[in-house]
Amino acid sequence: MANLNIAILGATDYAKDLGKKGTASDLTFYNLKKGEDTVTFIEPTRYPERLAPLFYAISLARMAIVVVDQINPVFGESVIMLDCAGLKDGIVILRNYLTRDQIAPLIKGTVVDGYEFLEDDKNALRERLLEEAAKLESSCDSETGTMPVDHFFNVRGIGTVVLGSVVEGAIRKHDELAVLPGNKTVQVRSIQKHDADFECAGAGDRTGIALKGIDVEELDRGTILTSDKSLRQTSSLASKATIVKYWPSPIKEGMVLHLGYWMQFIPARVENVASGSDWHSPELGLKLDKMLVYRPGSRAVLTYPEGGKLRVVGTIELQ
Repeated sequence: MANLNIAILGATDYAKDLGKKGTASDLTFYNLKKGEDTVTFIEPTRYPERLAPLFYAISLARMAIVVVDQINPVFGESVIMLDCAGLKDGIVILRNYLTRDQIAPLIKGTVVDGYEFLEDDKNALRERLLEEAAKLESSCDSETGTMPVDHFFNVRGIGTVVLGSVVEGAIRKHDELAVLPGNKTVQVRSIQKHDADFECAGAGDRTGIALKGIDVEELDRGTILTSDKSLRQTSSLASKATIVKYWPSPIKEGMVLHLGYWMQFIPARVENVASGSDWHSPELGLKLDKMLVYRPGSRAVLTYPEGGKLRVVGTIELQ
């Protein structure tokens, strides 16, 4: 069984005609299944009121569908978030007689410029996405696995259950997993994918896991479950950032940015800035409100939720 996570951006409730509604909070999930192939649609329900759901939806996704009804700041901000997150696979659906030429200047040089443009035909779209899911492989060959938690709750007779998407490797029934940040360890009691029991969940799988050894009060959105000992934790960063070209002014000491990585969205105070001759490529020193768990060599998205029409600042390297 292979699963394809897709962020649906630009049109509220667009996915309700594509799949069956599942978990709903500031994110709403819709599920589509045909045989062994499954697609999970993720809509950032509370966006644009809040920026975090946009980041979360894109962070969870392997592909994006951008529905464009009008050219406005929300569309521009979504394009920049997709580009900073590096989500290279996607589809653009133009409505209200918009043309590709009209949006071309706004997507030029971004990942969205490489997206496929399709007609607004939901039946054809469902079949197309199921075909894409069928091409994927869910492998349980990896010895380690990592899953950020996005929802968690207590189930009578089962105990603590977490929901998330496996980002690396594989997680198996009876695995011992570290709960990061922190030093707690839990055991995997059972694994479900789209309401069916499995022995393993591989990278890309949308998964529900019953855990032994932890209460829901000890969990948070962004908690990392992993058997990979090479992940790092830090409460401060000193690294090179890349500021998007549309950002209006240099980053200043004392600003409180938010750092997005996997399902973590952490306030980060700017303690020092070294810009040199180009303020779009500064060295930033950040103090985080809580520990960040990350893969060395990756990058995180920097945002400024208190900003105006554009709240996506850029990216920062994670060493």
